[in-house]
Amino acid sequence: MPPDALFAGRALHFIGIGGAGMSGLALVARALGAEVTGSDRADSPHFGRLREAGVHPTVGHRAGGAPDGAEVVVSTAIDEGNPELAAARAQGGQVRHRGDLLAEVARLRRTIAVSGTHGKTTTASMAAHALLESGAGPSYLIGGELRSTGTNAAWGPGEWIVVEADESDRSFLAISPEVAVVTNVELDHHGTYRGVGDLRAAFKGWIAGAGRALVSEELDLGAAAETFGIDAGDLAAEGVALVPGGSTFSVEGVDVRLRVPGRHNVLNALAALAACSAAGLPLAEAAATLESFVGAGRRFEPVGRTAAGAEVYDDYAHHPTEVRATLEAARTLAPERLVACFQPHLYSRTRRLAREFGEALALADLVIVLEVYPAREDAADHPGVSGWLVAAASADAADGRPVFFTPTRSDAARILGEQLRAGDLLLTLGAGDVDSVAHEVLGAVPTP
Repeated sequence: MPPDALFAGRALHFIGIGGAGMSGLALVARALGAEVTGSDRADSPHFGRLREAGVHPTVGHRAGGAPDGAEVVVSTAIDEGNPELAAARAQGGQVRHRGDLLAEVARLRRTIAVSGTHGKTTTASMAAHALLESGAGPSYLIGGELRSTGTNAAWGPGEWIVVEADESDRSFLAISPEVAVVTNVELDHHGTYRGVGDLRAAFKGWIAGAGRALVSEELDLGAAAETFGIDAGDLAAEGVALVPGGSTFSVEGVDVRLRVPGRHNVLNALAALAACSAAGLPLAEAAATLESFVGAGRRFEPVGRTAAGAEVYDDYAHHPTEVRATLEAARTLAPERLVACFQPHLYSRTRRLAREFGEALALADLVIVLEVYPAREDAADHPGVSGWLVAAASADAADGRPVFFTPTRSDAARILGEQLRAGDLLLTLGAGDVDSVAHEVLGAVPTP
């Protein structure tokens, strides 16, 4: 059966098509021959690529938004009260979860699936980049833009597909990959898992069904798994040196040079190298490609330089471990001052991890904390939870260094405009829309 036989002529309507994961699926479905439509509540940076592919998303949701007979694709972020989803259910239409459609696409190719609490997007991007540069022609579906190609998804001619498998809603369990990669395991989605034990059990079950499992050597997820790590594991990085803007190390006698900073990216690179090796790419060839890897979208992504001479970067970090790792990576660039502008993501996560966020942010010389980005949650269900909790915790840990709580992005941009000076490095951090602050500081985009 040709790869597109299951998609040719099929009508798919994506609610929330502007998101990174949903837009990528829509692009691939279109490439496979499906008739694709979609909507989102607001314009999205991904709309341009969708339009270029012949998909014309609409802004706003309405009851008649989905074409008659179309399968409606949703993610966990779509509320049951969404008018398009409610209308589809009322009419007996077929509703599919994003994760099920991703699993369907993955079955069309030999699959490398990357999961874990942190580093999924960068690791999957590294693996896709290595396979692309080697001429393997992979397909890929990643939760962020692969900066070397300018897109988050593509359908290639090769036999492999690289996908980012999301554990946040257990949808990764629908994918049965030939190669499963687990970067790390840390409780982050408290509404999905009862605790760390429940999360670990989910990952153990997932890798048990994979053809080959590659996991961090710090994890104990099953005797059959192959491991990677720094100075430990089946695939070990030795002689790691963190240098400004990157790192150098060796793996099985092969020298590796990265242009993305931080210890965490050494581990991401090891995971990607292990995955590419499992896919048949020689280690030396894969390692050589990583020197040209410049990162994934919103992962320590350089945005520009202010008129005052401050460098501005943006990162998707939304867990204390990620915030700490990103700030530590930024320190390798030796700025005169490190400035962090952080937007907490989800009330539930903020309530549980405010102290840890504050301690991680205290690694910066100046901290600005925004109000919580609610995503799918309602503030009324989380009384007393706000970004103030994180700001207060950061002030406690900052040893006198300045900490601001600015609920609005416009206030944050204004204060940053007043505070930033030559030699500073500003990091905007968070999984919401805090990246708009970075652009406003540079004078590019007004922030509401």
